[in-house]
Amino acid sequence: MSRDKNKVEKVLLKKGFNKEEGKHHRFYYYTKGGQDTGIYTETSHTKKMKDIPDNLLSLMAKQCKLTKSEFLDLIDCPMSQEKYEKLLNDKKLI
Repeated sequence: MSRDKNKVEKVLLKKGFNKEEGKHHRFYYYTKGGQDTGIYTETSHTKKMKDIPDNLLSLMAKQCKLTKSEFLDLIDCPMSQEKYEKLLNDKKLI
């Protein structure tokens, strides 16, 4: 299922990602302690794209080092930033 692009971007910012402008909106993840993890994902600048389609959500999940189900939990808000960091720690990514 697709997700509203604006909602996804707002949630990423609330969960510790920092937005940088460029060819795309790029969101880099920083831990609560401010550590740059090197983990990032992107959304398009295209105004025509109101929703992020399912296939791109899968790609964003991979970029965030999550399964698609975990990523949907992150953006639909059951997963907190603390839980996201714990998953990354458990996977030895941070």
